[in-house]
Parts: sequence; structure tokens; C-alpha cells
Amino acid sequence: MSDALVIGLDIGGTSTRALVTSLAGDRVGTGTAGGGNPTSHGAVAAAAELAKALSAALGAIDPARVRAGTIGLAGVARLLADPPSRAAFDRAWADAGLTCPLNLIGDALVAYASGTASPDGSVLIAGTGAIAVTIRGFALDRVSDGHGWLLGDAGSGFWLGREAVRATLAAMDAGHPLGHLATAVVETLMPPGTTGTLAGGRADLGALSARDKVDLLVQRVTRRPPIELAQLAPLVIAAQAAGDRTATAILDEAARLLTESVARIREPGDASPIVLAGGLLVGDTPLAPAVERELAARWPDAKRPRASDGAAAAAWLAARPLLSPPEAAALHARLFP
Repeated sequence: MSDALVIGLDIGGTSTRALVTSLAGDRVGTGTAGGGNPTSHGAVAAAAELAKALSAALGAIDPARVRAGTIGLAGVARLLADPPSRAAFDRAWADAGLTCPLNLIGDALVAYASGTASPDGSVLIAGTGAIAVTIRGFALDRVSDGHGWLLGDAGSGFWLGREAVRATLAAMDAGHPLGHLATAVVETLMPPGTTGTLAGGRADLGALSARDKVDLLVQRVTRRPPIELAQLAPLVIAAQAAGDRTATAILDEAARLLTESVARIREPGDASPIVLAGGLLVGDTPLAPAVERELAARWPDAKRPRASDGAAAAAWLAARPLLSPPEAAALHARLFP
């Protein structure tokens, strides 16, 4: 199988990325396209982006050389349970000339594999939402949270944004001077010149009473899609950097809640790795080191690698069954130096 190739794709709501690699770890083709998650964009549009990424990655490569392929995406269970959606993905795969089996897996497993070659461990993801998963033999074992903005996602970007607004409303109710975070929330949701329609009619922000300002802020939040609260998460991070105590407390609580999500499904003393994934934990945010401290206190012997290239992880997962364990470990080291 010296000329054998594998292909991996990491599909998200905003981008689709593909990688073709040899079993030795030589990257021979890459491709990118727009968001390809069928839950967000619909099966037809998602499959079209998949086709673009496949075409770019394969280029002049003979598709017959590709022996295995893996696609990682959020909401994979919904795709697998919907025959038309699965058929759209299968058509895009076949139209690209690929004859090898297509393996569809969840994004949590891809994130985990991008951080470690260990078959057993955990992954904690915190972005717009939040979820913790234990992995056994490179298969999902137990899951904690990921319940969505209404019922869970504790410590997520949505959660940070919601807590920022709640703290702002509490300060306004009490008549306290607004700190850095509360001021940023008000200025973002009700910038100067804002007008609102309340019980007494339409009025400029400056002319409103303290209570009317509270009511208008509530309106500004509740009349938008709830998930848009995640867009306020950067305000919490910026306020913490400026020394805002409320922002610091919110981030500390987020770290505690994320760690509790892991603790619900991970045994004390477990020394297997805990991969950190999602924008809030792999980016330059104060939440990442806070979570690492919490995790280190609970599982001091566990390594805490960061997730990285999802397309490479998907390609590695596709290659694993074709390789011996030492070969698979060597390939992982080559793809993730």
C-alpha cells in the first residue's frame, strides 16, 4: 500500500476543510470550502460545499488511490438518521470519484484525535456551546452536557454572554455604577442614539428612566435569537483583562462548571489525557488557563493537550485501521509535530 492515500474532512458551520495524506504522513492535497454542516445549512447546500472541498483536495490525484475517508462534523447523529441528508453526502463522495467507504463521526472524536494518539481519554469542548466526552478505544464512551443553550452548555460562549447581561441587569436594578463589563454590555446592546418602544411610546435612550433602560435592555436581548448572546463573550474576556471583578468571577465560575462537566463522566485519579478544544480553550483567552488549573487540581497526572487540525485528525482516524499501532503512532507524530 505504498501509494495508498487517506482523506479526512473537518466540517463546521462556517468552513469545510479537507486533507489528503499518505500513510507515511505526506500531505498531498488540501481543500477548503464554506460551511458544510447540514443542520445549519441544509443537506443540499452542505453537500455542495463538501463537493468543493473534495474537488480541491483531490485535484489531479487518482481517487482510486484513496483507501479510506473520514468526515467529522457536529450533529452527525442527525445526519445519519436522515436518509436524504446521508444520500446527499454519499452522492458528493461518489461524484468525486471516491470508491472507499465514507466514515461519518462526531466532531468531539475528531477534536480528541487532533490532540492525542492515546486510545483512551477525555475531550472538553467550549466554544459557542460546551460538551465533555470520554473516549474509549477511539470511540465515544460517555457524554456530559452539550444540552444546548436552553438547558445546558455551562461555561460556553453563550453562557458567558448570558451571565454578562444578567450581571448588568443586576447592577442596573440596584442602581450601582456600571463597571467595565456592564458598560460594555450596555454600549453594545444599546449604543448611543438608541431608541426604544416601551409602554409610554418611543423615546431616546438618554430620556429613559432607569427602569425603562432595564426594560429596553431586556427587549434587546429577548427579541434576538438566544444564541446571539455568545457574541458578548469577548466582552467578558476584555473586561477581565481590564481588571473587572464581575468578569473575573464569571470566568472563574465558567472554569468550575466546565470542570464539573468533565467530573461527571471521568473517574478521580484517571491519568489519561484531557484534550481541550473549542475557541474558548484553544484561543488566547483567560478561560483556558483557568480551566487547566481546575483540571490539574482534579487530575494532576493527566496531560492536557490542545486540539489542533481537525482535517488532519480525521485523516489520521481514517488511516488507523490500515496501520499497525506503532505505525499509527508514528503517523500521528508526523501529522501533529
